[in-house]
Amino acid sequence: MKDGKVVSSLSEDIMKEEKMVIRAMTIEDYDGVYALWCKISGFALRSIDDSREGVERFIKRNPGISVVAEYEGQIVGAILSGHDGRRGCLYHVCVDAKFRRMKIGTKMVVFCMEALKKEKISKVSLIAFTKNDIGNAFWNRIGWTQRLDLNYYDFVLNTENIVKFNE
Repeated sequence: MKDGKVVSSLSEDIMKEEKMVIRAMTIEDYDGVYALWCKISGFALRSIDDSREGVERFIKRNPGISVVAEYEGQIVGAILSGHDGRRGCLYHVCVDAKFRRMKIGTKMVVFCMEALKKEKISKVSLIAFTKNDIGNAFWNRIGWTQRLDLNYYDFVLNTENIVKFNE
């Protein structure tokens, strides 16, 4: 039911009863995180970077900075987050469609920002596809600034790192 009170009630139950856990991602979360990524419409996955080995490499390089939201043992949200010593970045920010509008995304972003701040990182960026209306609305709603004064460029070093978009 889409009734505002029912959604609000579910959200309050999930958060108040502490059934929702926001915590640092570990490689043991990979299967659940990958399953979540595969459910998200329009989500892009890279064959190498998003493999178990690729994610493990990323988490080891950035320990304690990526995050998952877990509800009753199931991963319902995730963010890969890291830094290069100068700037932080958020990758693959997602929340299961059934759990959106419950402040889970915001809580995960805060987790990452606090972890990055402990690493003395002062600025954080992210990339959102222009067609990702839900994601772009989220970032605007929580106070992020869309940059219109720059261009984003890529140079592919490994053409075997194939991108697949979820439908």
